[in-house]
Amino acid sequence: MRWRGRRQSSNIDDRRGRGFGGGGRRMRIPMGSVRGGGGIGGIVVLAVFALILWAVGINPMVLFSDGGAGGGSITQTQAPTDGLAPDRRDEHAQFIATVLAETEDTWNGIMEAEGADYPEPTLVLFDGAVESACGQASAAVGPFYCPSDQHVYIDLRFFDELASRFDAAGDFAQAYVVAHEVGHHVQNLIGVLPQFNEMRQGMSEAEANALSVRVELQADCFAGIWGHFTEERGLLEAGDLQEALNAATQIGDDTLQRRTQGYIVPESFNHGSSEQRREWFQRGFETGRLQDCDTFSANL
Repeated sequence: MRWRGRRQSSNIDDRRGRGFGGGGRRMRIPMGSVRGGGGIGGIVVLAVFALILWAVGINPMVLFSDGGAGGGSITQTQAPTDGLAPDRRDEHAQFIATVLAETEDTWNGIMEAEGADYPEPTLVLFDGAVESACGQASAAVGPFYCPSDQHVYIDLRFFDELASRFDAAGDFAQAYVVAHEVGHHVQNLIGVLPQFNEMRQGMSEAEANALSVRVELQADCFAGIWGHFTEERGLLEAGDLQEALNAATQIGDDTLQRRTQGYIVPESFNHGSSEQRREWFQRGFETGRLQDCDTFSANL
């Protein structure tokens, strides 16, 4: 991904090195949890969403600017505790800040085309454990989104784990993770996370899991939409799409269960199978259209 020299988001809260919690704990894959209410994501009623965002028609070409001025850059002033060399640590953070800026351009463009605001999420970088508005969390949960404070939380060691243990290396694989979490933020803004959290209270565990799969796959599709327009802007390089699709494959529920326990339990899936995650990311990537991300009426 061609990211160097581009705008970095100022919506970065770098809490690394503050000594909260311990390090060295393995992270649980898959990524994408939403804390504070239980479960991941939310239900988008796309008929309503489409009316809001597409009634007057959105020209995708107006979604993007060069993103020149404005924003900030990552500055790390505290002692590192994640075991990364300083230059690699700083590069990781700058890359994530650049990807976040690209998601801001994407979703600001979509909302602005409808005359709506896009309250941008803050991305928190942390070591080992972190305190969020949704409670304390360790790095073991992986990246997560907290709707209560509209923050995305990431321990950068997750990406090393993703590459070394789950064979999902590459900068666009990392970008996919960030875009997926931002997809949950979009779901929260349009009111779907509260709806899911309310509905799941009256559901069995199996029913809630099945609904969570649809929520997760939609976040994957939203990430694909971001990827679509990132490609339109000429930022992708050969192999980038395959990196994201491979990451989606490696963190599918079935692949993870086979790797960790040797067998699969479909009724326990809450993120989606490898095939589903790959399919929905690619669908968003290919079409760039929100209405094509209707995982709730699809026959999964």
